[in-house]
Amino acid sequence: MQAENNYLKLKEFCLKEGIDLFGVADICSIKHEFKVSLKILDKVNLAISLGLRLSKAILDEIEDSPTRLYFHHYRTVNTFLDQIALKVSNYIQRKGYTAIPIPASQIIDWQNQRAHLSHKKIGYLAGLGWIGRNNLLVNPKFGSQFRLVSILTDFILKIDLPLRLDCGDCFGCLKACPVSAIKEDPKDFDHLGCFQKLKDFQKQRLVDQYICGICVKVCKGRLVL
Repeated sequence: MQAENNYLKLKEFCLKEGIDLFGVADICSIKHEFKVSLKILDKVNLAISLGLRLSKAILDEIEDSPTRLYFHHYRTVNTFLDQIALKVSNYIQRKGYTAIPIPASQIIDWQNQRAHLSHKKIGYLAGLGWIGRNNLLVNPKFGSQFRLVSILTDFILKIDLPLRLDCGDCFGCLKACPVSAIKEDPKDFDHLGCFQKLKDFQKQRLVDQYICGICVKVCKGRLVL
């Protein structure tokens, strides 16, 4: 009962702060993958996953390369998520529990595209979507048109379960990808091909960091049971 009540109150708090997606994941099975100190990980077994929708209008402007407007929007959304994660962490700490906000977009190994942890894997375990062919989390309502942030915690919360969904017969991202990095089977995603294209965009000074947005634009969350 306490876990359910805490969950509902925290979700209400997050929605009022402007968050679009909320879920809680059991991270015991994936903690060993995190690039976070054992001192922190020993204290926590749950992660709160928060999602914020991206602007459809800004995404629609993208054609065959990321735009400066998308680049600014991308950074603004990540900053907003980090601020909400801080507020959620303070909310939890005031109740006497541990909360560690993990940055929404802080890559520590660009070549292997590794951050402190995988926000999309936590989002998957928290029931926010499935891992799509585009190697991103796909939500039934928003597709891949959102960004994520995670908070590690020992707060007593109800746990969500992964969705039993996939991309079905939608192959829009395969056709859109400029380097054919996306394959029919999500497991065959070409990480290096994708990363090389991101580097090309950055070298062309189209944007100032490794982002694209082309497959995000076309992923609208076609829900197939």
